[in-house]
Amino acid sequence: MMMMRFWRIASLPSSSAIDLPQRLELSNPRSVNSLPFSLMNCCSALNKESPLFSSQKSYFLTTRCKKSKYVFDKIDDALALFDRMLHTHPRPCIIEFSKLLSAIVRMKHYEIVISLLRQMELLGIHHNVYTLNILVNCFCRLHHMDFGFSILGKMLKLGIEPNGITFSTLINGLCIGGKVAQAVRLFDDVIVREGYQPNLIAYNTIVNGLCKIGETTRAIRLLRTMGERGCAPETITYSILIHGLCKDKNVTEALKLFSEMRGKGIPPDVVTYSSLIHAMCNSCQWKEATALFNEMVATNCRPNVITYSIVVDALCKEGRALEAQDIFERMIQQGIEPNIVTYNSLMDGYCLRGEMDEAKKVFNSITNKGCTPDVVSYNIIISGYCKAKRIEEAVKLFHEMTRNGLIPNVVTFNTLISGMSHIGRLAAAQEIFEEMCDYGLLPDGITYSSLLYGLCKHGHIHEALGFFHAMQRSGLEPGTVHYNILIDGLCLVGQLKVARKLFYALTVKGVHPSVYTYNTMIKGFCKEGLLNEAYELFRKMEVDGCMRDSCSSNTMIRGCLHNNNISRAIQILHEMVQKGFSADVSTVAMVVDILSSDSTEF
Repeated sequence: MMMMRFWRIASLPSSSAIDLPQRLELSNPRSVNSLPFSLMNCCSALNKESPLFSSQKSYFLTTRCKKSKYVFDKIDDALALFDRMLHTHPRPCIIEFSKLLSAIVRMKHYEIVISLLRQMELLGIHHNVYTLNILVNCFCRLHHMDFGFSILGKMLKLGIEPNGITFSTLINGLCIGGKVAQAVRLFDDVIVREGYQPNLIAYNTIVNGLCKIGETTRAIRLLRTMGERGCAPETITYSILIHGLCKDKNVTEALKLFSEMRGKGIPPDVVTYSSLIHAMCNSCQWKEATALFNEMVATNCRPNVITYSIVVDALCKEGRALEAQDIFERMIQQGIEPNIVTYNSLMDGYCLRGEMDEAKKVFNSITNKGCTPDVVSYNIIISGYCKAKRIEEAVKLFHEMTRNGLIPNVVTFNTLISGMSHIGRLAAAQEIFEEMCDYGLLPDGITYSSLLYGLCKHGHIHEALGFFHAMQRSGLEPGTVHYNILIDGLCLVGQLKVARKLFYALTVKGVHPSVYTYNTMIKGFCKEGLLNEAYELFRKMEVDGCMRDSCSSNTMIRGCLHNNNISRAIQILHEMVQKGFSADVSTVAMVVDILSSDSTEF
């Protein structure tokens, strides 16, 4: 009873949850409380093209029984069997109904299962712990945890003893809903303290929930208590923890658990290996990743599409597209069909190398292999063409994706706007911007930075200022990048006074100038012959907490040389060398020219 007080389920009527399907938006438009309940109508509503009752031969072709579990290809067939079971005399035992309902749950028709359980109760078929557990699971899957706990109250009032599955299901439901703290409390305060023996599913659910919120240390502590409580951890427990640790980039601890599980004779599975391989690839530990992959194959743990996709993606990000292609072909030889993620990763690898013809071959093969390109696929190939300045092909693919029924997203439009802006097709970029707004998509910071860059680069500073103010009016606060673009553009067209005013207003606006901002202003001052102001800013930037880089020193040296202040240029050059920076090609060329001039004396 302490459990009931804790979860406040005693205040819920025992019939509240099972009478509440009518308050849910069910697939069947008819209320489940409307009698007589017509399964024929329910099935017709779900699939009007398929007859509900088929011949016995047809039924057994579409329904299989594996390991005492029903498996259906169509929901109609499951409902047809349910109807026959209801009209059989004598009716099958409640266990058979439980098996059937479990099969429908596996098909994820949770609302229908609730309706069927309601009908069973109305026809006088008494529930047991198994059917009520199924009902709890359905409510949890539908994110109706209050109804799930109401069923727990119904169990207790009917004298039906909840079991480990009941609580594991409720714990899982809380975790699915992001209420991990409540799930842990239920586990500790109700299951453990009230004497219910947690099963492996309950432990794994809590471990998984803790890992998802970054509480891997707490999850490991729970792992240590499992054996003491008579529930030995298995492969899935370790795999969940290893995956969580890898996600948190705690690879060292993940490898310790990996070694521990093998030492206990617990075999790693594909999830274990895939998680570790992913972590190794992300940290560029290719030797270790290869060793794990080879070990995986040697231990007859067959890599799946996720494993191969991880390796392909990692290689492509490192610019090793040819090696990724080899892995891609190897997986096909092993009888594993690549999915859209694999194709996208390989295509992106070729795009990063600028090999657009190879990328297009991969793109075309997606359809040829029975897969369908998604928005990400189009975004990758469009971006590749834009970076290669093959804009017409990018636009062609943009129109193709809309013809194929795919809706472009913000990334698609930003990519095209950036591509157009970089090659000076500013009118086209603005047209795409307007089309983006017509789609109901809100421009983001990247959208505006792309437009500002194009306009400033090509000297359209007044239009750039117009978009800058439009960005502010839209509620988007410009960041350092936007100010950098605008200040650079103002300096390029000789509007140093406006650039200076904008620069000194940054701190007031709460925007911190970056080293690029300082370098731009220093260059602008030097260009206008304001060497003292440039030098003052050069010295001030480190006082303001912005460390100078090689570009800062090179810009200042060139400014000094350009304005014939040789001694200061040499002073900064010595300082730069002491800091480990090197003069760039332009600076060296200017120094050589001055040194070789007969008029220069040191």
